[in-house]
Amino acid sequence: MRRVVIVAVALVCTNGLLVASADHTVETVPTAAAKPANSAVGALFLDGTHYCTASVVHSDQGNEVVTAAHCIHDGQDGSYLTGVSFAPGFHDGVAPYGYWEVSDERVLPGWSDSSDQDLDVGFAKVRRAGSDTTVESLTGANKLAVNSPAERPVKVTGYPDGIDTPAVCATTTKREETFQLRVECPGFATGTSGGPWIEDPDPNTELGTVVGVIGGYEYGGDTDDVSYSSYFDDDVAALYRQATAGP
Repeated sequence: MRRVVIVAVALVCTNGLLVASADHTVETVPTAAAKPANSAVGALFLDGTHYCTASVVHSDQGNEVVTAAHCIHDGQDGSYLTGVSFAPGFHDGVAPYGYWEVSDERVLPGWSDSSDQDLDVGFAKVRRAGSDTTVESLTGANKLAVNSPAERPVKVTGYPDGIDTPAVCATTTKREETFQLRVECPGFATGTSGGPWIEDPDPNTELGTVVGVIGGYEYGGDTDDVSYSSYFDDDVAALYRQATAGP
């Protein structure tokens, strides 16, 4: 469902990660938001059209985003996409924080070599030409969690193709396979790939902890009502550390 047609993209602990957990559940509540409450979530653009979703994650440099690997890399026998930009807080055709150049993309070898659906996670840096301002200083950032319990309440956000307002859903994650999670959220169509699954969002900023992104099985799912994520484990932790190690 969510494969991109044009493609063939509070502080963390001392180890760079925060493992969060929860013991309560919420009901699935899909909504349409004219403006995303979480400004760290935005749309990825290529050739003037948004095609995927990404979100800012905390880093010392303040310029890192997380998305699905297939949003920034073609997978097996492919390469990284070029000319991609990120618009945090995008809504109603407006980019309130501007458009940020995406660079230094990182995916795991299992994705680039064999399109392993269990490794459909990617990171990238974003910058604005001629400015030293970091995206995190403007939008804030979510934390990143790995090796977390399979079932937890989350808020999912993504930008369906052809729609300039994000789809938002409060739901509960479930284990699908050893390295796959799923959520049930109506209306998450093509374009929502890379949309973050955020646990414990702050009631004011909606910033929280990313425990998954739409991707994985069938590039995120083959229906609009069920979405998937590769499980965030030690491989994702290692990729995050690699991606955030440089300037």
